[in-house]
This record gives sequence, C-alpha cells and structure tokens, in this order.
Amino acid sequence: MSYLLSASHMNVDDFRRIFKYNQQVLHSFLETLDKLPPETVSKNFEASHNSIKDIFTHILIVYDGWLNHARKGETSGVPEFEFNKAFQSMDTMRRYMEHVETGVDALLRDLNDSMLASRIKVDWFEKEQSLADVLMQVTIEQAHHLGEVIALLWQNNIEPPEMTWIGMEETHKA
Repeated sequence: MSYLLSASHMNVDDFRRIFKYNQQVLHSFLETLDKLPPETVSKNFEASHNSIKDIFTHILIVYDGWLNHARKGETSGVPEFEFNKAFQSMDTMRRYMEHVETGVDALLRDLNDSMLASRIKVDWFEKEQSLADVLMQVTIEQAHHLGEVIALLWQNNIEPPEMTWIGMEETHKA
C-alpha cells in the first residue's frame, strides 16, 4: 500500500482543513515576526529571498499568484514586487496578507470537487496544472520556506511559533 500524498486523491474537505491550518501557521509566524526588531526581520541573511521578511512575503506572493490570479486566468500572476520598497513595515505585510486571504478564503468557500480538476496555466510553468496540484504546491512551498525562516530564527536564538499539525488539530478541523 502506498502512502504517497496525491492531490488527485484529496477532496474539498481535505483542502479546506489543510488551508485552515496553513492560515493559522502564517498568522502565528506573522505575530512572531511582528515582535522582532525591524533590523532582524529585514537583515539580509543571503537566504532564498535574503531576509526573513522577504521570505515571508514570497510565501504570500505564491498564494496570491497561484490562487488569486492564475486560477482566474491571469497567467502572469501578481506583479513583481521590489521587496524592500513594497513591504517596509509589518503593517504593510499584514494588510497584504489580509488581501491574499480574502481571495483564498473565497476560493475555499466556493470550492467543489469538480473544480479540483480544473486546469491552470501560468507563465512560469511549461504545462497546465490541476487546481488540486496547485493547492498542494502552495502548501508545500509554504512548508519549505517556513523551514528556512525557522532556521534563520534559530540562528538568531529566537524561538519559532508552534506549528505542529497534531498540536493544532482541534482548532483546524473543518
């Protein structure tokens, strides 16, 4: 028996549950980052997107690009941001996250099983992708980049927020 996670075997309720959890985790990280000195959050650590703030912003841009733009046929996704100019404060980050979540929440509210098979084409991928695969991509990309943020926080003796799936289970059940 294979236990490989396959987006094609997931249903709407599975995705709603995962995305509720994802949202809780993003909020926990934003709260943690908001408590840190701006110079720590903005410091260039030579990471994938340089600073912790920019890595977090990238996660939001991934959500926005795939789920709020590309799924609507806007193939170029969100406009490119100049991170240091666009997100100079945590309040700006919080407002952008609220904007992104509004679109994602609407998608999840209206989501049905037939939509999961719908196809999405973006400029940055050669082939069309199913919405189910896009939902998994966004989830996995969030996990990858938050792992990077966790490492940077640990390197600076900062405890990351709790994000264990099982530990949050009661609060993210559909």
